[in-house]
Amino acid sequence: MIARKSKDDRIFDSVNIILLVLILIIVLYPLYFIIIASFSDPLEVLAGKVFLLPKKINVEAYKMVFRDESIVTGYRNTILYTILGTAINIVMTILAAYPLSRKDFVGRGFFTLMMAITMFFSGGLIPTYLLISNTLHMQDTIWAMVLPGAVSVWNTVIMRTYFQTSIPEGLHEAAVVDGCSSTKLLLKIVLPLSKPVIAVLVLFYGVGHWNSFFNALIYLSDKDKYPLQLILRSILIQNTMSEDMMTDVDSLANRKVLAETIKYALIVVASAPIIMIYPFLQKYFVKGVMVGAIKG
Repeated sequence: MIARKSKDDRIFDSVNIILLVLILIIVLYPLYFIIIASFSDPLEVLAGKVFLLPKKINVEAYKMVFRDESIVTGYRNTILYTILGTAINIVMTILAAYPLSRKDFVGRGFFTLMMAITMFFSGGLIPTYLLISNTLHMQDTIWAMVLPGAVSVWNTVIMRTYFQTSIPEGLHEAAVVDGCSSTKLLLKIVLPLSKPVIAVLVLFYGVGHWNSFFNALIYLSDKDKYPLQLILRSILIQNTMSEDMMTDVDSLANRKVLAETIKYALIVVASAPIIMIYPFLQKYFVKGVMVGAIKG
């Protein structure tokens, strides 16, 4: 028999639903507006007539975006930096987290403490810049985009905790008895059972690399190596449009009108890959985060 809710419970549930719907609208509407504005006629957008649905469907902004070679190059660079950087992050995080999860690892407490200290104290921006540029000579190379910050201490703690709480100790012991080496144990047993936390960290690292522009801003001078976010930043903040983007636009007035919808189109183009990838990782997301955060 299903118990009936009291009047107070129904009121509480109703208020919660209303508040959550309002929060959802507040959070999602700006993104929704950007999408419908990017597909609307520029004059309708400037006139403030776009609110719930696109007005006079127009894809000219997207044509101009993909006509610009710098944006296409930036897109390609960002995909490369994201894939390579995330792969390096995951490998380094696994190699750091797995030994720290083993109770028989000598110096486990010391190394954990040393890593934790870096969460509160860093070398500083200028020493880091001098290290990357002058000592390691990585300035204006792809490695300046993917190697600094290759290991996140927080993500390492999440993965270490997942290994400790989700991989039974008896499984390790049985594998060792069967003659399984540490490397084979990690590759054949631990990692296949750790898909949820790996998927979560892939998303964390991937989003970080996709949105990263500061490393490119200080380490890259070759525009052919610029990521999409740095190009997007120059267009949105400095209000600069390349000549390739505006080739077919005659008057200065028309250029200014189209500039607004081009900015919206750029934001959609830059955000779309992450938004499309998230549903495929969503089933792992809650499990990976919650299990990985049970213990510190």
